[in-house]
Amino acid sequence: MRKRTAASYFVTLLLAVLAAVSFFPIYLAVINSFKTQGEMFSSVMALPTKLHFENYVYAFQQINLLNSVKNSVIVSIMGVGGIIFAAGLAGYKLSRTPGKLSNFIFFLFIASMLVPFHSIMISLTRVAKSLAVQGTTYGLGLIYIGLGVNMAVFLYHGFVKTIPKELEESARIDGCGDFQTYFRIIFPLLLPISVTIGILNFLWIWNDFLLPLLMLTDVNRYTLILSTNMLFGEYNKEWSLILAALVLTAIPVVIIYSIFQRFIMEGITEGAVKG
Repeated sequence: MRKRTAASYFVTLLLAVLAAVSFFPIYLAVINSFKTQGEMFSSVMALPTKLHFENYVYAFQQINLLNSVKNSVIVSIMGVGGIIFAAGLAGYKLSRTPGKLSNFIFFLFIASMLVPFHSIMISLTRVAKSLAVQGTTYGLGLIYIGLGVNMAVFLYHGFVKTIPKELEESARIDGCGDFQTYFRIIFPLLLPISVTIGILNFLWIWNDFLLPLLMLTDVNRYTLILSTNMLFGEYNKEWSLILAALVLTAIPVVIIYSIFQRFIMEGITEGAVKG
């Protein structure tokens, strides 16, 4: 009993230290976002002598926050919605259709997860330009669907195996077709893994910098993360303003993750039982 107690205390202490180390950069970003440039350079660790809320006001105006948030929301909703729709159908069909062809297609989805984005980004940019989707938020959302569907298919494929086939057989006896069976019977049961996929892809799309940088050319269509890059001047960097902008950028992600965090591991572990 004592050994278990000692081990429990050690694990708790270790987790507390790791949490403190992870939180420390966030703490520095928040306290320095309320300082002036000179005050921050004089002492990065010290608390601000006065809270300079004008840093947030200036950052809000400089990055055109409302427009940038709108662009990020459009791209995120389109990307996440498309991934869930396409990957759910593909994962369900591949899971319920045994055979060599189905296994081969599923293997292609898994193999594509191993391809680094940097190895395809130049070709992807050329293809996007030739299809006239470069430079638009909707085109960016479409590209995110293509890049994110492979992992989602993998998760859906494993989760569908936990659903009894008798439910589909009963639906077909009642006259439901394949699409009716999926959307009325199967898809509601996929809610845990769908929420997990939605959150993970939302965090990825919202925080992504490189793909919007390659695809968006109009400042008015910049996503929120890309807009913060405008604060980095060639000869002058106002770090207090940059940190204020980054804090504003992180707030929506923190709120959404805090609300739905319990679904992430729940969905992944349930899908991994038979995956």
